Order: sequence, then structure tokens, then C-alpha cells
Amino acid sequence: MSKSKTIVLVHGMFVNNNSWSEWETYFQQKGFTVYAPPNPGHEGDPSRLRKTLHHELVETGFIDVVTKIARFIDRLPEKPLVIGHSMAGLAVQKLLDLDKVDAAVSINGAPPKNVFPPFSTVKIVWPAVNFFSLKKYYLGTRDWYNRAFFNTLSKPEQDKAYDLIAVPESRKIGRETLLKSFSNANFKKPHQPILFIGGGKDAIFPPELTKKIASQYKDSNSKVDLKIFEDKSHYICGEKGWEEIADYILNWYEKL
Repeated sequence: MSKSKTIVLVHGMFVNNNSWSEWETYFQQKGFTVYAPPNPGHEGDPSRLRKTLHHELVETGFIDVVTKIARFIDRLPEKPLVIGHSMAGLAVQKLLDLDKVDAAVSINGAPPKNVFPPFSTVKIVWPAVNFFSLKKYYLGTRDWYNRAFFNTLSKPEQDKAYDLIAVPESRKIGRETLLKSFSNANFKKPHQPILFIGGGKDAIFPPELTKKIASQYKDSNSKVDLKIFEDKSHYICGEKGWEEIADYILNWYEKL
């Protein structure tokens, strides 16, 4: 297959597109045109967003995220390699369903509605979706991020990472991934290649869940690959050694 020279990076929940800044530069240096658009309500510097809620945030759901990225891709001159982390791993699966990608990569991806997560996942993400809360957004504490994202980092590294990436999140996004039929993945239809990457120490979406999601795809003529990095946390795209992940993706893509 002829390879796209365009990459679109999609960020997950509890962070914004600033979390991709080093990846953008890295891929640009490899000769790609790279885009990392913010999800609706996530534009701006994380430290400012923690102090002043973006006016669009609480109206933003998972369907909005996927729709915005799909429209963004439609304006590009070619279908891109699309890489998504966490919730955006599921968004990438939806973009694959919609035939918007040349190839897709889900890193530590959230499960579709039609793949049941383990209790450990439900327990750690519950504060962010909490169906009983009247508050329409959730800003994780440092302790929550340390347990959910930064569990492989030292305390000084955890503090620095929180300051760098943490943002408030719309509860509507997580709720729609759990409740809306839109959040199902179509595992039977033919599709472009997809790579699933998991972190062996991911406290939100453990590697067993990543393996389970990948195993659901049934079309024998469509390529589905899986790679687990055993020492990586949910912060796989930001913790030390992220270049190994980026290089693995490019090598996979170039061999298609």
C-alpha cells in the first residue's frame, strides 16, 4: 500500500493536545505533516484551563470528539495515519469504522461499548463519569493522576507531569462511551490496518483489556496487530522512553 505522509494525533481525556507536542516535532523531523487538533473545549494552556473552565467543555461528548476529527480529516489532501491515546484509542476505532484513516493506532485505548472492561477500570474511572454527580466536569487531583496515569514515575516526575498536562474533563465524554450505541465498534467489517499498543503497567486500561479489544476483530483479510510494552504506564506517550513507542509505530506503518 502507498503510505500517507500525514499523521493526525488525537488526545484522550484529562489532557489536551499539548500532550502530543514532542511527538509532533519528532514525526515532523521524520518527514511527516503532523496535526494534533484539540478536542472541543480543550484549547489552551493546561495551567490556565485548570483555573478557568473552557466555555465549550461541559457540552462536549464522545460523539463530538469523533465528529470533529472526522471533519478535520475530510479537509486533508489524503487519508492520514491516525494515532489516538486512551479515550482517543476508541475514537480511532470509530474513525476506522468510518473509513477515515490510511491506518490506525490505538495506544492504551478505552474499550468500545461492546467490550466489557474489568472492575479495576471501572473503579479508577468512576470519579470522572460519576452518574450521580451534578457537576458536569471532573478535574483529577494530583493523587488521582499519580494512581491512574503516573504510577511508574518518581514523586518529582509526577508533580512535573501533572503541571504539564492535567486539565478538567467533560463527564459527557466518558458517559457517552459507556451509554451511546455510537460507542460500539464494528468488529466484522473489512477495515484498514490497526495496531493496538498497551502498557504492561497501565492502571486504567490494563494490557489484558487491550488484548481483548484487539481480539474482537473478525475480518480475516484485515490487518490487526498488537504490542505490549511491559514497563509502561497509562502515561506511555509522555514518560521516559516514549520515542521507542513512536519508532515502533513508524516501523509498523512502513512495513504495511
